[in-house]
Amino acid sequence: MESAIRSASDYAGLTPDVVLNAVDQCGRQTDGRLLALNSYENRVYQVGIEDGDPLIAKFYRPGRWSDAAILEEHDFTLELAEQELPVVAPVQLDGHTLLHAGGFRFALYPRQGGHWPELNSRDEREWIGRLLGRLHAVGATRPFRHRPVLDVDSFGWQSRDFLLEHGFLPAHIVTAYRTLTEDLLQQIETLQSTQGIPHRIRLHGDCHPGNILWSVDGPHFVDLDDCRSGPAIQDLWMLLSGEHHEMQTQLVDIVTGYEQFFTFHEAGLQWIEPLRTLRMIHYAAWLARRWEDPAFPLAFPWFNNPRYWEDHILALREQAGMLNEPPLTI
Repeated sequence: MESAIRSASDYAGLTPDVVLNAVDQCGRQTDGRLLALNSYENRVYQVGIEDGDPLIAKFYRPGRWSDAAILEEHDFTLELAEQELPVVAPVQLDGHTLLHAGGFRFALYPRQGGHWPELNSRDEREWIGRLLGRLHAVGATRPFRHRPVLDVDSFGWQSRDFLLEHGFLPAHIVTAYRTLTEDLLQQIETLQSTQGIPHRIRLHGDCHPGNILWSVDGPHFVDLDDCRSGPAIQDLWMLLSGEHHEMQTQLVDIVTGYEQFFTFHEAGLQWIEPLRTLRMIHYAAWLARRWEDPAFPLAFPWFNNPRYWEDHILALREQAGMLNEPPLTI
């Protein structure tokens, strides 16, 4: 995982002309229309095409992934598409998906319409469950070689240490944050040593509702930029929301669909709150790592002020309680 703040110059040379010329060089004649989409880790644009549907051009953040890791993401997405899963896969040009222009690496995608799913009905939740079961059935067939692993070290300890070492925390809560996160991460490591590490498979990795587009044809998975190896429950728990009893109902519906295509292991349920805790720590560090990128203060103005860190501490203390609560059940 990254250990340094990314420079504000990451995308300094990515001008509209560079984007349009990059797509033109791929044999797709642009019509001058360019729309920046809501993406912060990478830069993503909808590009108008003469006599054709717009394309989505995704420019990868310099230094984040190796070429091999990006190609493994593409290969996984194409593998899912070949199994007729509704994923938005990169366009292949003469057999290549990873393209280069103006010193940047990028990929082209077809435009996919749709809206965030509400998942407020049993049918919708079972539908998503079936698709995730199929996705995991493919993901379990072989391992990643170049993509990262979701583990306590990279999501937890490295994220915590980055925040402490780079002075993001206000002085009056540094000690509280250090001791609290140490207790949380040690508790998760104890669970790992006593109960064992859940079997890891290839995952979507960031399967929250914002990465699912629901159209008249149903749901489509988008943005596998964070695909990685990890426990299957990681792709399910982020679809749950509300009070305990509400999440219980949602989980049963999702698993009902899921088990039509892949075995659900109930042992993974005890990892929902540990994984939520790791994500909370990792997310704060992700924002901190990107804070020198001028897009981030504009998009996340609530971050990196005393109130944010005080609320973050409070949320982590609540997680300390949740780690000791009985897990959801099937």
